[in-house]
Amino acid sequence: MRLLVVGKLSGQLSTAVKMAMSAGAKVSHVETIEAATHALRAGQGADLLMVDYDLDIAGLIAANEAERIRAPVVACGIAADPRRAADAIRAGAKEFIPLPPEANLIAAVLAAVSDDNRPMVVRDPAMQQVIQLADQVAPSDASILITGESGSGKEVIARYVHQKSRRSNKTFISVNCAAIPENLLESELFGHEKGAFTGALARRIGKFEEANGGTLLLDEISEMDARLQAKLLRAIQEREIDRVGGSKPVKVDIRILATSNRDLAQAVKEGTFREDLLYRLNVVNLRLPPLRERPGDVIAMAEFFVKKYAAANGMPEKPLSAEAKRRLAAHRWPGNVRELENAMHRAVLLAVGPEIDENAIRLPDGQPLAPADPMVRTAQAAASAAEVATRSFVGQTVAEMEQQLIIDTLEHCFGNRTHAANILGISIRTLRNKLKEYTEAGVSVPAPQMGASAA
Repeated sequence: MRLLVVGKLSGQLSTAVKMAMSAGAKVSHVETIEAATHALRAGQGADLLMVDYDLDIAGLIAANEAERIRAPVVACGIAADPRRAADAIRAGAKEFIPLPPEANLIAAVLAAVSDDNRPMVVRDPAMQQVIQLADQVAPSDASILITGESGSGKEVIARYVHQKSRRSNKTFISVNCAAIPENLLESELFGHEKGAFTGALARRIGKFEEANGGTLLLDEISEMDARLQAKLLRAIQEREIDRVGGSKPVKVDIRILATSNRDLAQAVKEGTFREDLLYRLNVVNLRLPPLRERPGDVIAMAEFFVKKYAAANGMPEKPLSAEAKRRLAAHRWPGNVRELENAMHRAVLLAVGPEIDENAIRLPDGQPLAPADPMVRTAQAAASAAEVATRSFVGQTVAEMEQQLIIDTLEHCFGNRTHAANILGISIRTLRNKLKEYTEAGVSVPAPQMGASAA
């Protein structure tokens, strides 16, 4: 995380900076709000600003917004004057850190405000396959297209690829193409010269130059208009960009990652996305399965979010009850990881007693999760297993594929032949004949587990 400290580095603020560096932040420093805006405009970049509350925080935020520079601010100050701390929050600061500082508090605030502390939590075989592919391609400079439903964790996997790459000690920059108005996105990406358009008061370095030497993530790239797609294609091919209003190209050395929750191949057919740009971006495709297709990750993620939000809210960490885990595992999570995270944040705040029980885990409309149906949960697990299996069949014979699919599905049905046959779309007689062949060939066939019918 890149931290820009604004204020005079006297005593306690200097100590806070050292603590932030110990927590993993890359720290730079300026003394005035004017210098802060100038540094950000010039492409220095920051994920978070730590600002002395004696300075004009409202003026700093306004100056940054006029330049379309968006970086969260935390205020800090000696003696923790409640009135001045409240004024800083009203001015736009996200948090307040009293000085002298506490190392744990600084680490928690940096993680919570910057939202950069999002490690990969992977238990399910479906995601383990994605991670294996990511590990394989991360050391290269190949462009990667990351696809998946909204909320499935595309930016998290992008950060993971960057951290595993040869550029991991350089900058990671993310641009949400859907969140920036079309007429501003070009300047945001490529920068502009002074006077290039109304409001261009000074040269502004764009995200391509800011990410020089590192990784640039183009989030939700399907929302980019066709004219800008052509300029992006040239930038990727030539590794140089043209600032808006500029007179000469600027060389850049970056790796491009892109995400989309839309089918870009279909967008090409519809004429809304350039086919040649898709080929440039999609050297490797990482498809993130939705949370409903990786049930093994649900509980592990839920426990991670409980720990995260208990710490962020200064509350004791409570375990999930057995019934809460059953309901979490059975829910479909249409909003994917984002929905699960929000649900667990609410649960941390609503839980009473020594555990987080099922009553504390609520949907956005306030309704609790539905009770888990064991039969539905078994079918979901088996269907998910079949989905994972189909993605790992390349290089196998048809007979080998069939055997693997049958055995894997049977395992996730706890040996229940009837459920497995229904999911596989074959008769129970056909399944039994196949299992007899496998047994005679020396293949281990799952037996029905305790409580599961052999049917």
